[in-house]
Amino acid sequence: MKFGGTSVATLPRWQNILELVASRRAEGARVLVVVSALSGITDALKQMCAQEDKGKRIEAAKAIAQRHYDLLDHMQLAVPGTLADRLAELAQLAEDGPSLLGELAWSALVQAHGELMSSALGSAFLTHSGLPTQWVDARDCLSAIALPNQNERTKLLSAMVEAKPDPALNARLAELGEVFITQGFIARESQGRTVLLGRGGSDTSASYFGALLKAQRVEIWTDVAGMFTANPRQVPSARLLQRLDYEEAQEIASTGAKVLHPRCLSPLREPRVPLLIKDTNRPELEGTFIGPEVREHAPSVKAISARKGITLVSMESVGMWQQVGFLADVFANFKQHGLSVDMIGSAETNVTVSLDPTENLLDSDALAALASDLAKVCRVKVIAPCAAITLVGRGMRSMLHTLSTVLAEFGQLRVHMISQSSNNLNLTFVVDESVVDELLPHLHELLITAGALRTDDSALFGPSWQALYGSGEVLPPAASWWRDGRRADLLKLGAEHTPRYVYHLPTVRQQARELKTLAAVDRLHYAVKANTHPAILKALAEEGFGFECVSPGELKAVMAVVPESAPLLFTPNFAPREDYEWALTTRATLSLDSIYQLEHWGEVFRGREVVLRLDLGRGLGHHEKVRTGGSGSKFGLPVEQLDAFLRLADTHGVTVRGLHAHLGSGILDDGHWGEVYGQLASIAERIGSVTFLDIGGGLGVPSHPGEARLDIAALDKVLREVKAAYPHYQLWMEPGRYLVAEAGVLLTRVTQTKGKGNGTIRYLGVDTGMNSLIRPALYEAWHEIVNLSRLDEEATALFQVVGPICESGDVLGTDRRLPEPQEGDVMLVAQAGAYGKVMSSPYNLRDEAEEIILE
Repeated sequence: MKFGGTSVATLPRWQNILELVASRRAEGARVLVVVSALSGITDALKQMCAQEDKGKRIEAAKAIAQRHYDLLDHMQLAVPGTLADRLAELAQLAEDGPSLLGELAWSALVQAHGELMSSALGSAFLTHSGLPTQWVDARDCLSAIALPNQNERTKLLSAMVEAKPDPALNARLAELGEVFITQGFIARESQGRTVLLGRGGSDTSASYFGALLKAQRVEIWTDVAGMFTANPRQVPSARLLQRLDYEEAQEIASTGAKVLHPRCLSPLREPRVPLLIKDTNRPELEGTFIGPEVREHAPSVKAISARKGITLVSMESVGMWQQVGFLADVFANFKQHGLSVDMIGSAETNVTVSLDPTENLLDSDALAALASDLAKVCRVKVIAPCAAITLVGRGMRSMLHTLSTVLAEFGQLRVHMISQSSNNLNLTFVVDESVVDELLPHLHELLITAGALRTDDSALFGPSWQALYGSGEVLPPAASWWRDGRRADLLKLGAEHTPRYVYHLPTVRQQARELKTLAAVDRLHYAVKANTHPAILKALAEEGFGFECVSPGELKAVMAVVPESAPLLFTPNFAPREDYEWALTTRATLSLDSIYQLEHWGEVFRGREVVLRLDLGRGLGHHEKVRTGGSGSKFGLPVEQLDAFLRLADTHGVTVRGLHAHLGSGILDDGHWGEVYGQLASIAERIGSVTFLDIGGGLGVPSHPGEARLDIAALDKVLREVKAAYPHYQLWMEPGRYLVAEAGVLLTRVTQTKGKGNGTIRYLGVDTGMNSLIRPALYEAWHEIVNLSRLDEEATALFQVVGPICESGDVLGTDRRLPEPQEGDVMLVAQAGAYGKVMSSPYNLRDEAEEIILE
């Protein structure tokens, strides 16, 4: 059990340690406690070493001693003999200075006293508190090894230990007692001198001891619950990583996470000793478990991290192409200047490397000297300050297809280097340092939305930082109506017959009323294509919504059930001429989105008022097939064709009364609609006849656990601010999925299970598939899937949830962690109220899903 400086600095913290150690003893384990120096003491010892004046060194030693006396007073303890010896030795070192031992050896011995003193104090406190604790000198257990190319400084101040299981040490400790305390950060080299283990040395010491003793586990006790999917102080929605393998944890630690030093994991791999990170103040939290690779998990990005202060050195020369020894000469300069290279990117005439400030002293003099020497063989360019943003996860290459939306973000930035690690564990982008703070939370959200960061797997991902510690402003997830209140009803409906779509009208009304709080919006049209069930149409008409239709069939379905007072909007795309002619006989407001319609059918629209749908040049959404803007989309009139359209409109006496833009679906950025409104308004100013602006729909519904909800209050604020600049235009919106997705579920039953690949891949079959719900096959949409019959049972196994349709793409969900199923169990597919039944088909002549309404 390792405890850091803040964990050993006060009496209440030592009382915590006492309770924690006692709890491990109660489990029957022998315990070795590894401690750092009291917080601030190592820095004080370093400052003492820097003092050339003997008097000042002695005063510094006295102040350090007083800090320990004060803590002993709080503990109501006399000075123990072990601590008195350490304090006397420190006083003598201050008196003698470095002349006898040499500067580096003396400095190492002085700094080692922080841990020697804190452990002596801790031994006394634990023993006095009724837990007999033996003090162990770590230098008698940890032997530093000499490495090639080590200079005297690294030998003494950044030493390495080769730690292999040592039964003799285990037996020796067993004879002494059950609880021990020792020091982190220190060891002894072959000549008997005290050496330090460098940055993160106490974590590393704990791992060395864990390997030597082949411990049941190593516990690192710190001030957070473990490792998170991002720096939680930048990303409050970052999730606790409950399980990692050694390699993933090391990558996360070495690419920016501060909670664990990457060096501490290597000693544990061969003896396969697991490591657990725990919160000293919240020991009830599960923490992060790190151990050998576990294969029963789906490939997932585990974390996104950032390192600032990165410096790039770009070296270019035509003479390097296929020249033997060129790179050896180049890198010899880095070695000469004591600089460690992190990442390398190469081309035929260029090599660019990154230098990490945590591993290098990167002052201007060092870089200037390096550049001067390199200039003898190539052209040199230093690029700084940069930052490295790294995605970490085992099997990174297999996840590249899920990262399209994430990669698109980097397309808008200056990317200086991209590095994909040879061990297939990380993907790194080096960008300008100035963009990182704003970019990191956004990328974390995109990774969840894209399904690349698999927050649905509860075995890997725990609660968010803000759920654990109550910080941040992230909105809580909406409660699912089906999870508790109507579960019994759904189980009964599923037992009677499946497949069935079930729609919960109170949820539809709740969503509608939430959108009606948008004070800036003058008219809301429901996008009928999302769900055409008559009961839903009636409910939304009662809530005061208009209706947006894309075909004569939808118009007819709406007009059959809603009052004549309900506004209608007709927005077809590539429809035949007769659709427009028929629509003009109804009360619907008509939308055009092409020059062709006026060029070839101008007489049809003569004297009419129309809405013009524009393509603003970009599309948004979670998948390319839901992005409805940009040159890759068939929707909307390109802005560059606007003048030609307006000339044709004048020719035929057509008045453009409204402008419309819809860029895509699944958008969770509240600022998006404000941008659309502003763009449409500026175009409307040029036209002169426009009275209303339709900013489309696409309001996102979060599906993955931990994905942020759209903040309706923030959206209202954005729209009110923009509308204040253009108060003369009415504002229309046309939400669809937002109103009905969460109100609907698809019920289906388990038919059978199958294992493949020696049981590594398991299929769970249900009685309907892409014939009822095509969204997962069509655009990789993610729907929560639960075993409603076993909702309270532990989810223990990964399944591919598949249907009975004769297509390889008939997959409703991949790598879903579920309880062990039985034939006939009722399965529920959530968020199926939108684009479910309306997109279903009779393919394979399977029975269509029935629709049920719950009031």
